Amino acid sequence: MAESVVLDPVDLHLLRLLQNDARTTYRDLAAQVGVAPSTCLDRVTRLRRSGVILGHQLRLDPAKLGRGLQALLSVQVRPHRRELVGPFVERIRALPEARSVFHLTGPDDYLVHVAVADPADLQRLVLDEFTARREVARVETRLIFQQWECGPLLPPGHAQS
Repeated sequence: MAESVVLDPVDLHLLRLLQNDARTTYRDLAAQVGVAPSTCLDRVTRLRRSGVILGHQLRLDPAKLGRGLQALLSVQVRPHRRELVGPFVERIRALPEARSVFHLTGPDDYLVHVAVADPADLQRLVLDEFTARREVARVETRLIFQQWECGPLLPPGHAQS
């Protein structure tokens, strides 16, 4: 398990702001946090180098891209062996419909978030890309009616503000 990084109140404030809008300029960040722009740049650079900040992503609306139906697929793989994990995950990650893949404990081995055009497209995906694979023993599908984003991720014990 990765070691956690010690963060002070300025780092936490920067992380809150950047998680709300990663395009905020260093000058604006510095003004909101109360430090010099050069200090702000140094701190954000340190947060990147230490692996706290992993990158910047553009969020898209799946419905506007013709993928208005989202689902979670619970997948059971048999046999569940190490040599199957890598190839299975890479195959799923290569699917344009796949949004994220989780390797789990419990009765299901994977949870796959997908975005598809419609129910027929979801059926095609499940039948052609999942159940057609020899190692897939079972797939359960749950439609997503609505999704909400949550607040910024902070270390334990740091209240959201």
